Amino acid sequence: MTNKKTNKETHTVKRKIVSSRHLADSEGWQLSEFEFGLIIAFHGFGRWMNKCMAAAGNSELSSLEILIVHHVNHRKKQKRLSDVTFLLNIEDTHTVNYALKKLVGFELIEGEKRGKELFYKTTQKGVDLCEKYREVREQCLLDSLKHMDMSHDELSELAASLRSLSGLYDQASRAASSL
Repeated sequence: MTNKKTNKETHTVKRKIVSSRHLADSEGWQLSEFEFGLIIAFHGFGRWMNKCMAAAGNSELSSLEILIVHHVNHRKKQKRLSDVTFLLNIEDTHTVNYALKKLVGFELIEGEKRGKELFYKTTQKGVDLCEKYREVREQCLLDSLKHMDMSHDELSELAASLRSLSGLYDQASRAASSL
C-alpha cells in the first residue's frame, strides 16, 4: 500500500502570487502579494458596481459616480464637496466636483447653496435608484457571500485592516512626495 497525500496536503506550499516579481524579491514579498490582491479586488469591485447599477436601472454611471451617489444618500444628510472627498479619501476634488455635476444632471442629486458652499442631497429618483441597487446587491452578492468560509466578524476585521493599511499608504505617499 502506498502512502498518498490528499490534494489539500499537496497544495500547502505557499506560492508567491504577485503582479510584479521585481517588487517581491526582498523579504517584503507579502506586501506585494497583498497589493496584487488589492489590485484585482479594486477592479473586480469597480466592475461589480457598474454591473449592479446597470441591473438596478442605470448603466450610465461611472464607478466614481456610483460611490458618490451612495455616499450622498448615506444617512439622508446633506454633503458638501469636501465631505465627499474626505470620506472617500479622494484627493482630486475636480473629478468629484465633475461627478457631482453629472449626478445633478441625471437628477439623482440636487444642490442647495448656503453661503459660498453647495450642499448635496439625493432626489427621490436617487433614493429609489440606491434602493434598487441595494436589492440587486442582496440578491447577487450577499447570497454568494454566505458560501464563503468567512464569518461576519472576520469580514469586519478585514475591513478594519484595509482602513488601517490605507493610512500607511497615505503616509508613504507623503514621504514619497518629499523625496
